[in-house]
Amino acid sequence: MRLRRLAAIAGLGTAAAVAGGRLLRDAAGELEPALDTPERTYRWRDLDVAYAEAGYPDDPDLVCLHGINAAGSAGEFREVVAALAETHHVIVPDLPGFGRSDRPDLRYSATLYEDFVADFLGAFDDPAVVASSLSAAYVARAVDEFGVDVSALLLVCPTTVAGPDPPKVWLRELLRSPAVGTALFDLLVSRPSIRYFNADHAYADPAAVSEEWTDYQWRTTHQPNARYAVTSFVAGYCNSTLDLGPTLRGIDAPTTVVWGRDATLPPLARGRELADEADARLVVFDHAKLLPHVEYPDAFVEAVRDAI
Repeated sequence: MRLRRLAAIAGLGTAAAVAGGRLLRDAAGELEPALDTPERTYRWRDLDVAYAEAGYPDDPDLVCLHGINAAGSAGEFREVVAALAETHHVIVPDLPGFGRSDRPDLRYSATLYEDFVADFLGAFDDPAVVASSLSAAYVARAVDEFGVDVSALLLVCPTTVAGPDPPKVWLRELLRSPAVGTALFDLLVSRPSIRYFNADHAYADPAAVSEEWTDYQWRTTHQPNARYAVTSFVAGYCNSTLDLGPTLRGIDAPTTVVWGRDATLPPLARGRELADEADARLVVFDHAKLLPHVEYPDAFVEAVRDAI
């Protein structure tokens, strides 16, 4: 009898977690584009990948790649796209599994994103590239190993590791589970959790994040199937195995590394070390963390123009 009662309680808990998750996703509604520009679709491996396009198509191509994180999207470049489009044809995708791109139930990995980045960059003519965090490593792999041509690189707080190393299969599978995983994921991407990450890691000045943007971050994490890419990231499966510094040194394109002085994941000390290893120019933004392009958009745009 006791076992039956426990089973019934567990069943009710599972049903409650699933129902609660469904209510949150209903509340999030359909996600609109993060950027106020025309949206296009790039077809890749049976996936529809959404990307924003700004500027004149005849201008030099500039591809901007957002970082991998729980609430990642093309909106990371919301403060700089319009200014960059004054001189360049700017392309900003939502990576597979994020934003308005398809989010199939896959076990996402660095290899998948490296393949996507190589194919996506290859669709443009010798583009300059701005890439953030882990995406910088995917770009380096695409150029170094896949032979993708780029005219210049500007990498914002580039890293190869943003999760457990080595990856934790148990954590990924736990977060993918229908009941416990859903409940844990909803805690991970709750509004308080998003605000904490923004204040503790992303921005030196939390006032740089509007409530409207925090709401968009919450809504993008509550779209159907949103948790699958994020669980792979949290469990370490989006980490790159690349030796980033020597790889960047071997790339035949001018490379600039941008860092926020107050960044901790990774810290500026790593930025200085990486710039030396890569023989790259280092630009440091005072009173900034991982997203100087949001906190200091005008100065960031100037840094991009100097770099490319």
